[in-house]
Amino acid sequence: MSIEISVLRGRIENAAEAVGPLWPLRTFNSANPLSGFESLPFHEAVQRAGHLFRGRGYPAPDVFRRAWERGDIDPEILQRQLRDAGHDLDPAAALDALPRHDSSPAEAEDERLNRIMSKWLAAFFDHGQAAWPMPNRSDGFFASWRILAPFDRGIPGIRQTSDLPSTKLDAFIETLDGVPEEEWETIFTHHLAALPGWVGLIRWQGRGTAGEWEKAKPITLGGYLAVRLTVARLLGEPLLPKDAPANGEANPDTQTLPAVVLAAWEETYRHRLIDDLTEPPSRPSVDGTDTRPDAQLVFCIDVRSEILRRHLEGLGPYETHGYAGFFGIPMEHESYAPGAGVGERVKACPPIVDPRHRIAERVAPGCEHEAEAYNDWAGIEGTRRTLLKTLKKDVAAAFGFVEGSGGFYGIAMALRTLLPHRVFDGLKSLREHLPGPSSFTEVTVDRPDTPDPDDALPLGLSPEVKIVYAEAAFRLMGWTDEFAPIVVFTGHGSQTPNNPFKSSLDCGACAGNPGGPNARVLAAICNEPAVRDALRSRGIHIPEDTVFLAGQHNTTTDEVTLFVDDEDPPVDPGALERLRDDLAAARNGATAERVSSMDDRMWADATRETERRAADWSETRPEWGLAGNAAFIVGPRRLTRNLDLRGRSFLHSYDWRVDDSGTALETILTGPLVVGEWINMQYYFSTVDNAVYGSGSKVTHNVSGKVGVVQGNGGDLMTGLPLQSLYMDDEVPFHDPLRLFAVLHAPVERVEMILNRQDTLKRLFDHGWVALAIMDPEENDRVMRYQPGGSWAPMSVDEQPAAAVLPDA
Repeated sequence: MSIEISVLRGRIENAAEAVGPLWPLRTFNSANPLSGFESLPFHEAVQRAGHLFRGRGYPAPDVFRRAWERGDIDPEILQRQLRDAGHDLDPAAALDALPRHDSSPAEAEDERLNRIMSKWLAAFFDHGQAAWPMPNRSDGFFASWRILAPFDRGIPGIRQTSDLPSTKLDAFIETLDGVPEEEWETIFTHHLAALPGWVGLIRWQGRGTAGEWEKAKPITLGGYLAVRLTVARLLGEPLLPKDAPANGEANPDTQTLPAVVLAAWEETYRHRLIDDLTEPPSRPSVDGTDTRPDAQLVFCIDVRSEILRRHLEGLGPYETHGYAGFFGIPMEHESYAPGAGVGERVKACPPIVDPRHRIAERVAPGCEHEAEAYNDWAGIEGTRRTLLKTLKKDVAAAFGFVEGSGGFYGIAMALRTLLPHRVFDGLKSLREHLPGPSSFTEVTVDRPDTPDPDDALPLGLSPEVKIVYAEAAFRLMGWTDEFAPIVVFTGHGSQTPNNPFKSSLDCGACAGNPGGPNARVLAAICNEPAVRDALRSRGIHIPEDTVFLAGQHNTTTDEVTLFVDDEDPPVDPGALERLRDDLAAARNGATAERVSSMDDRMWADATRETERRAADWSETRPEWGLAGNAAFIVGPRRLTRNLDLRGRSFLHSYDWRVDDSGTALETILTGPLVVGEWINMQYYFSTVDNAVYGSGSKVTHNVSGKVGVVQGNGGDLMTGLPLQSLYMDDEVPFHDPLRLFAVLHAPVERVEMILNRQDTLKRLFDHGWVALAIMDPEENDRVMRYQPGGSWAPMSVDEQPAAAVLPDA
């Protein structure tokens, strides 16, 4: 038998579309687990994916019931949805008739094969967790497995390496002999979907964005399949088990009723949001006031920012704006390294954007003394860590080390467990006495005179690029004048110990890293006189007395840290002190609101409770993250300024009047909105079936190779969010699993023009993955909603919801 390599590769690539990429823990990014099915209507996609992955695609009946009892599903809307879908049921009867899903599916026939493959993949992907790493990984997965496979007693029939195929192609020839080519793709789909976690990680590594470590240890989908099919042959298992999902078709009728109830729940939320946005009390009569604000703060569009923004604006003359948290700088961030070392380099822009620049932290002029003090401490800390690691892993010293240090570690464990707030105080005191690098470094925004020819990414930014990024930021926000004396670009990050999913709580627009460095870069650019002069010539007028600062919002405690030299502040010290005081007051209000949603207890000091959660190594829910997200609003802040959106809306600033070409709106829709859909879908599917699309309970998590988590002692990598990030307890979700609702403040013609150019974006709306409505400013903010296929209809209570896209009953 001979196989055409191009045909084989094409079949594998087609089959792999069913499995979405999975980012490793250190840069965990939200992604739609059904991204490979987005070319299909939503309801058809969840049926096919559910059949393939054995997962539920709609909320459980109990979840719908609780939403109904809370009043979150309007009876009239549900009755109309049922009637239009052909169901002769009243709402109560429909809820009773919802089909139940078996939460404990039977073990797959090829579970033994899955366990063997998971073991080998965990060894290959290990990123420094194992003391004895798998050898020969630089040769690729198939080659390194082939050398070691004879030592695996779980695989019969291998006595020596020569018993195995010599190459990947030989492996396919042996296993596919006699199998018609038209069946290959079905076989490949089954074997790829059998381990969506590990295969998703392979797909991520194949996207070309992996680091040097991953590039030095290559693995491909072809290599994975060559090993898996060979092991299946040796185990005597069929290439396509009888219970393989790819062997059958889903029955769409079983999904229709849940689809109808979900659409009614979503429509209830959406109509109520539109009512809030269009009611006169929430809409100031003018875009601003005659009084110049004391300060303006630009936050990430993240739903967590909405709460803090609302509380801050209620305290005084402040304005806030929303912008993607990487602040438009597609960069790789190189952190400060003590001495002459090279700092860690991490991607600091969205997953769908490639870095174009390297921004490094360097000691600022006049801060050499602080840097030396930090270097001395860092050297001592590094030596301590190295010594402890050596003692723990040394064969001779390990037992004596445990005996001698047990008392110390016992005391430390007791303090961290019983008095976590004291641990927080201690760490805070340490930072005050020995500030971190952000206090004595500056970001290198200027290009060096002699660039490094060996570095693929240039260090710093050219003068022309600085102007482009600064202008793009203000254009996207529709901000061309009325600048306050203080403007703060505020990134965000989380604070949580002993949490493998920490990066999922950091800034998604910064590839799962804190957004402070990006804020520092944009602030530095906007403070340059040459940049301001260029912006002025382009219609963006920044007053001479305006100073741009950078800060970072700790989303766990709601504290905002301003990166300012207090000994020589660039702004009026009194104004800076007032801003800090009001940020602290806003923090108190925001934490009180957030903590009340985490449990039923009444907290005398909510801020103190968030500090406990930030330091408690046993806390499974340091914060809710983006749980609750349901809307993406693009428009001026006046639309939402007086509204309590309950931390459920992404808020991106935009002014249609300064975007005649629609370029700014197109950038927002093809960038931040698409990422918002990824986030929304991950939260949706992790909630509706946490065991399949999420990652289960944190209590039974184990980190595998520092790249992912598994449940128990092995198996497939879990692909989504933990139970505690979504549920109040084991049964009751905090997150309402609703698809994203995009509301744009822009003329219909402008949105149509963009959709006609962006087929991928249009498909998300046509297929019901995201619902779309616009408030047309040229028609007195009349609300129109997008209909699948490209038409528009007024949004009213009597209107047939457009985003339902229901399957035939």
